[in-house]
Amino acid sequence: MTSTDFKRLFFLFLGLALFSIVYLSPPWPDAVDPAGQHFVLTREGKAALALFLLAGTWWVFEVLPIGITGLTIGVVQALFFIRPAQAAFNDFMDPSVLFIFGSLVIGMVFTKVGITKRLAYKMLVIVGERTSMIYLGCFVVTALLTHFMAHTAVAATMYPLLLSIYALYGEGDAPTRFGKGLFMGMAFVAGAGSIITLLGAARGIVALGFYKEITGNEITFFELSYYMTPIGWLMVFLLWGFFMVVYKPEKAVIPGLRDRARRLHAEMGPITRNEILAGSIIFGVILFLSLQSFFPALADLNKAAVLLVSTILFFVLKILDLRDLEDIPWNIILLFAGAMSMGFCLWQTGAAEWLAINWLGFFQDAHWFVFVMSIAFFVLLMTNFIMNVAAIAISVPVALVVAPYLGVAPEVIVFAALVTAGMPFLLLVGAAPNAIAYNSRQFTSGEFFVTGLPASILLMAVVGLAVILIWPLMGMPVLLD
Repeated sequence: MTSTDFKRLFFLFLGLALFSIVYLSPPWPDAVDPAGQHFVLTREGKAALALFLLAGTWWVFEVLPIGITGLTIGVVQALFFIRPAQAAFNDFMDPSVLFIFGSLVIGMVFTKVGITKRLAYKMLVIVGERTSMIYLGCFVVTALLTHFMAHTAVAATMYPLLLSIYALYGEGDAPTRFGKGLFMGMAFVAGAGSIITLLGAARGIVALGFYKEITGNEITFFELSYYMTPIGWLMVFLLWGFFMVVYKPEKAVIPGLRDRARRLHAEMGPITRNEILAGSIIFGVILFLSLQSFFPALADLNKAAVLLVSTILFFVLKILDLRDLEDIPWNIILLFAGAMSMGFCLWQTGAAEWLAINWLGFFQDAHWFVFVMSIAFFVLLMTNFIMNVAAIAISVPVALVVAPYLGVAPEVIVFAALVTAGMPFLLLVGAAPNAIAYNSRQFTSGEFFVTGLPASILLMAVVGLAVILIWPLMGMPVLLD
């Protein structure tokens, strides 16, 4: 048996052991909120926590293909009666999963018709031959796009473009430090950019909804962007420096790259019919999704359904065919489907609420700064395992109720939680851009986790700086009068 086989079996059985210990343990104590209300952890809730540990262990150490671990989540829920099989497996076709499917198809189309190569060559002509500038150019473009479209769609758009850029690095498909930094950096930066406007992700709408419901006040689209812009862009540039240190490219310069990119772009000739058709469809879908935030009449139309219109049109117009459909990366889709099922399992069994109340109750007598940071840290942990929308939904309402007792203004709670909810740097299941970047095969889930640890510490430092200095200087109330 090789050391790799031994390591795989060790973590395979470790996940099973953690599941068994928690699943078979006696009932756990209730969680008690500041008002004295008791929250019981049911048998199903405790089993959900056991499954949470099993899935986390298997995902981090990749003992099975990550999509198969995702499938295991549905199977265990059904066989151990944690949730009915119909509920557990319905999550695998949740609209969010189909949104990922549609995003991956868009990326596939970008590659097939040649749009990504054309964009990549143009970008390389502009940013030049220094790999540090290529990092920066890719990160800035990714962050800018997330101001206008969902970070999942941005990742799907950038992914094939990065593949085209990486193909010019001269190392084939072999993993390199440059490849790891390029793809992981794209995923991290997509999260950082997405916190700046309400168009970057749905989590902002959910958090502001809770804020209005509990406080009676409203945070506007532009107010959110005002406070989030310095934090989001500070993270973008810090992440650029971070990846330049952690994954410093093997080559500082790729000699002749600019001339090569210029020549390859010229060889592509004029824009083709399929490029125009694909570009028009994708632009139309993105425009429609963006307008949903401004026109209430459009808001009820499901985003996944709108995006999937593009998938259907690609086949109607014969831009894609059956062979393309068979090339869909199902490992990534099953990964995200399993993550959705895990998140709903924690939510619907009450396990997530029990965790949130226990966590925040522990800090209810702490200094106000420690309390705010504890909320941000809890959301950071949860958003790596469950949907960031769900992480916001279980923690922000409780935190907003506790905050007045400590003299903390509700605005700082909401903004701190939104910052960390947008940047799950530890697990691939934390956000769709993470899973899309993983498809490059430049890094393992373990490498992603190890890279995410210092990046998450950096993120918490930025949140602390925002809470104690940046937001107060910008006029945000941090403490109640």
